[in-house]
Amino acid sequence: MDNFAELESYLERLAGVLGHADRKAGLMGYCQGLMLPIKRKSVEPLAAYLDPAHVQAKHQSLHHFVAQSPWSDAAVLGEVRAIVEPVLGLDAGSYWIIDDTGSPKQGSHSVGVARQYCGQLGKTDNCQVAVSLSLASESGSLPIKWQLYLPKEWTDDPKRCQAGGVPDDVRFATKPEIALRQLREAREEGIPPGVVLADPAYGAETAFRDGVTALGLIYMLGIKSTISVWAPGVAPLPPKPWTGQGRRPKLLRRAPGHEPVSAKAMAMTLPMGAWQTVAWREGTNETLSSRFAAVHVRPAHQDYWRETVRPEEWLLIEWPAGDREPLKYWLSTAPEDATLEQLVFVAKMRWRIERDYRELKQEFGLSHYEGRNWRGIHHHATLSIAAYGFLLHQRLTQGSKKNAARPQAPALPKGYVPRGGRPNPAPRPGFDCHSALPHQSAHRRSTPAMSLLR
Repeated sequence: MDNFAELESYLERLAGVLGHADRKAGLMGYCQGLMLPIKRKSVEPLAAYLDPAHVQAKHQSLHHFVAQSPWSDAAVLGEVRAIVEPVLGLDAGSYWIIDDTGSPKQGSHSVGVARQYCGQLGKTDNCQVAVSLSLASESGSLPIKWQLYLPKEWTDDPKRCQAGGVPDDVRFATKPEIALRQLREAREEGIPPGVVLADPAYGAETAFRDGVTALGLIYMLGIKSTISVWAPGVAPLPPKPWTGQGRRPKLLRRAPGHEPVSAKAMAMTLPMGAWQTVAWREGTNETLSSRFAAVHVRPAHQDYWRETVRPEEWLLIEWPAGDREPLKYWLSTAPEDATLEQLVFVAKMRWRIERDYRELKQEFGLSHYEGRNWRGIHHHATLSIAAYGFLLHQRLTQGSKKNAARPQAPALPKGYVPRGGRPNPAPRPGFDCHSALPHQSAHRRSTPAMSLLR
């Protein structure tokens, strides 16, 4: 590894927020192990590669550091962000990307595991799910908040939570509620504000959109086609005239023939001239483009319980040529003078989080942790992000290639067999369940920055 001195300096700085000097060795060893080009990055394989002559002792020390040592995840992630943030180029455009990621798990004892939707599998299965907030720019992105989601079957079972080491102050919260808390913490920490991006699992929640606006942040949020909106130039009716008896009416109202419509119905009525083909970046093999339209609407969710109309927002719709119906929808509080090209570019910036998680899982072992407790899984995720943060910093400052900043894996001790493994497993040529996807570089043509992002 050519830049070992830079890695050591980076880890020295992170060690400064661990609270005790004796935790430094654990941090440096664990992060260096996560950067090794090995297939499995749970504690035992890391110990075997880091100290082949003393595997058991190394395993015990690493396990204690990640599963039991009470250092602060927030402090370490904050220090990683402080190092990487200055080189992200946020002045040209800053984005706060909310997302969740699932990791398949067997059994029922690992904290947070339940039958729920797992994005990695594309279906409902036994897994753990975590919510994260990433700080992103056109140059790169970094997760800065990460929290495990606990389903109600866990939070309603105190004994199960106690066995999993869940802190006493952790209560049930939906994923949008966790995400909103992460956004609030980021604002309180003075992180440069950015446009909030999220998929329909978050954008469909009116409370989440209102919460983002209350924090003074602009958003571009995916929504479902069924969400109701008022057509351009249309709004709820004012309160009924007061008859002079009883309380004066204050709530907005609807009437037959004067009602909101679904986002899909709105899209289907737009004239052909409203649709334009827009390219947002260069893909691996071709320019990525599609048909889009954008109109000003008012979200209509339960506005009959409101006294004032909601402000107008952008409704952005993607309808690829040749498809029978629109594909995706977004609501955005971007300025009125935003162009269609700018809206599309911002909406499509969410792809960065998918690349983050692909690298974190395949290159830095984010989903490889085999422990069961709350502290261990959060510590492991923090250290995976810390290792990824170093590589990202190297790429942005030195133009390093994907693996240029990675140490080489030493040889395993002769005769080493991992727990549960067979001494001489039958060979299966060409089969590797942990093989990484080929790295795909992404480039795009220069796009004018939206004024709100500067």
